Amino acid sequence: MTKTTPHRPLEGIRVIELGQLIAGPFAGCMLAYFGAEVIKIEPPGKGDALRGWRVVEDGTSLWWRSLGR
Repeated sequence: MTKTTPHRPLEGIRVIELGQLIAGPFAGCMLAYFGAEVIKIEPPGKGDALRGWRVVEDGTSLWWRSLGR
């Protein structure tokens, strides 16, 4: 008996995520969980403000590590 990976509903869909702060990265994260390929576009030079919000470890915020991956 072989195990198969369950099909995720958004596999094969490519999404461009332009949002910032919490809502945009959260939406992109949820879409990726469901199988979409998410391409995040950030402002040149500074990136998403969520990256530096309440920096706690190695110059990265926990918000970014949990939502913006």
